[in-house]
Order: sequence, then structure tokens, then C-alpha cells
Amino acid sequence: MSRQQAAQRICDTGRDMGIDVDCGPRTITTWEDGTVARPNPKYCAILTKLTGRTPTELGFAPPGRRPRPGSDGDGPSPTTEPTGPRRREILGTAGALLLSATAPTPGSGRIGGTELRAIAEAEQVLYAADREHGSADIEHNARRALAAARTWIGQGSYGPDTGRRLQSAAGSLSVAVGWLALDGGRTAAARTRYTDAVTAARMADDPRLEAHAFGCLSLLAHTTGRAHEAVSAAQVAQRAVADAGSHRWLSLLAMREARGWALQRDLAQTESALVRAHHHYAKGPSSADPHWLEFYAPAELAGLESLCRADLGQHDRAAHGAEQAVMLFDTDHPRNRALYAADVALHRLAQARPDLDAAADAALRALGHLPGIRSARLQRALHHVASRLAAHPADATRNALEAYRTSLPTTGSPA
Repeated sequence: MSRQQAAQRICDTGRDMGIDVDCGPRTITTWEDGTVARPNPKYCAILTKLTGRTPTELGFAPPGRRPRPGSDGDGPSPTTEPTGPRRREILGTAGALLLSATAPTPGSGRIGGTELRAIAEAEQVLYAADREHGSADIEHNARRALAAARTWIGQGSYGPDTGRRLQSAAGSLSVAVGWLALDGGRTAAARTRYTDAVTAARMADDPRLEAHAFGCLSLLAHTTGRAHEAVSAAQVAQRAVADAGSHRWLSLLAMREARGWALQRDLAQTESALVRAHHHYAKGPSSADPHWLEFYAPAELAGLESLCRADLGQHDRAAHGAEQAVMLFDTDHPRNRALYAADVALHRLAQARPDLDAAADAALRALGHLPGIRSARLQRALHHVASRLAAHPADATRNALEAYRTSLPTTGSPA
């Protein structure tokens, strides 16, 4: 959920409560970064209604600490409490919290459009929060949201058509939760969520959900070194949506296949899949594109190809592709920019003649995104970069290593 969307959600909730507020993205920012110790009472009431938690539980100061005189709670009121990440966790996943808070008790509740919309909104909230801040703070609430959806399936009352739609919605949410687990390095949990999504897709007769789940299983297989499975899963996904009308989706799935071939060091098959990926991408977006495909911008296309080049041992081309990705990504994708900057450093260090200055510069750029991005995958990448830099003593690498130790003090020195 973007700050604009969060602000609108707060305004809408206030209107339903008979409270008139003029909340905007700036207000959300001041809450997240800690410049407001505690919102004014109107906002406190709305946040409690929206999230089911008190402002103190959301990470704001107790009632005794007031905003500065003359402030309505929107302006700066400095506090030394380290509550920013906690507030981002709660505010960024308000939809997931609302979903879990409204789960029906066993044997009660007729399930309909309201519940289906809540599940879909929770899924979109999770993707947006992950894109803006990383997965580290939101997976717990994501699991709560999924549990609520499963409760509706198991305990709610609904007809056959609603049942199929409910399975599809819960399956899509399961894919989102699986992604958060994969980003956090919990591959077994990710496989469980993706397999659950395949089951839901079969029960709902939903080929789009099935393709989404198999595409994610392809990514998981690559992550865990199962190259043949990565190719097979991507091919299954492509067959499932061959006639769906989304060339961008087919492009992403062809890229997933290419990564599997590259992991096998099969140059011919990798190039063939890459050609298909670029061919489909060039056909442009369409109304058939799923909402979660928003991340697959030209920057991501370049970045994913760079990963294929790295697996093929083409580190020069990989570095140039990752640099292109960093340059093309806009400010709405800070996590991806940081990840590809870390990749640039790794590619530069893997070259036949390591470019230490370029690697150190890329590492510093990646570190610059902390602590705003809380992603275990980014932390793992940065630790890998630091380990590689430590093998090349030089002024540039020493500066980057010192910045690493300062930015991630709990990680320890790289081996």
C-alpha cells in the first residue's frame, strides 16, 4: 500500500466514523519516520478502528507525550524512540491486520463480496509494502491474513461460485505470503505456500493462479539450485496462460525459464528463452496483465537478464545489465534498486580482472538504501558483497567495508 493509498484509507475510515480528517502522504511519512510522537485524538481513533490496535501498540508514544504546542499531530514533534520500523510494519499492512481482525468465528458468517475484496486488498497491500520497505517487517501479519482467509474457507457459509472465488483469492494471497518467505530465505515455507496455491488453483479451476504459482515455483527452484525443475515449472506456467492475452506475463515466464537454462550453463537454450522474453515484452502491456506484474518494468527486464548472464559466467555483461536496471528503476522501487546495486558489486568482483573501485561504489549505493529497506535477501546480498570485498585489501574496499559494518552492526564482520 502506497502512502497515498494509506492516507485515502484513513480518510475513508474517518468518514465512516463521522470524523473529518485531511490525511495525505506527508502525514503518513511523519508517522513512519518518528517526527510525530503521537497523532491527534481524531487520528488515534481512526487508526484503532482501522488496525484493531491502540496507537501505543502501533509504536507511537503513550498518551502522556503530546505533540508540540500548536501542532495538530501532522507536524514535527521529535522523539528519540526507535519506533519507525514498527510503525511501517503496522501502517504498511493495515489491510492484512483488518482482514485478520474480522475473521469469522467457527460456524458463523455468510461469506460474500466484502470478504473477497478484503482478501484481494490484503494481497495488494502486502506486495506494495514489500516493494517499498522489504519483507522483514510484514511476514507475520501476512501469515495472519492468510490464516483468516483459510478460516473463511473452512468455517464460513457460501455457495459454489463464491467458494471457487474464495479459493482463487486465498491462493493468490498464499502466493504473496510465499514470496515474503522466499525473500526471507525460508525456502521450505515458500514451497508450502506455493504448493497450497497450486491446490487452490485446481480446486477453483483457475489457470491464471496456477500459472502464477508455477512461475514462483520456478523462481524457488532456481534459488535452491534445482535448474531442471526451474525450467519445467516455467514451461508449465507458460502453457497455462498461453492464451490469456498477457504478453508481459509470458515474457516474465520466459525469463524464468531462461534463468533455469542459464543455471545449467546451456547457452543456446538460454539465448532462445531470452529472445522470447524480449519478443513478448516488446508487445507491450495489456488489460489482461495481472496487477502484481507492475514490478516487471524495463528495469526488471534488464536486471533479470543480467542474472542469466552471471549464471553463464558472462560477468562483464551481467554488470552492465545490472547497472542499467539500477538506472532505470524509479524511486518507487528502492528495494529492487538496492538489490541490483549489490549485484553490480558482485559482478564487478567476479570479473577476470576485478574492478574494485566500481564494486566498492556499487556496494556503497546499495548500503545507502538502509535502514529504509528491511529485506533479509538484501542483507544476505550485502553480506556476500562484504565477504568478497574483504578478499581484496585496498582503500576503496576498506571504506565500503567500514560502511557495511556501520550499516549492519549486528551482522558481524564478513569471513
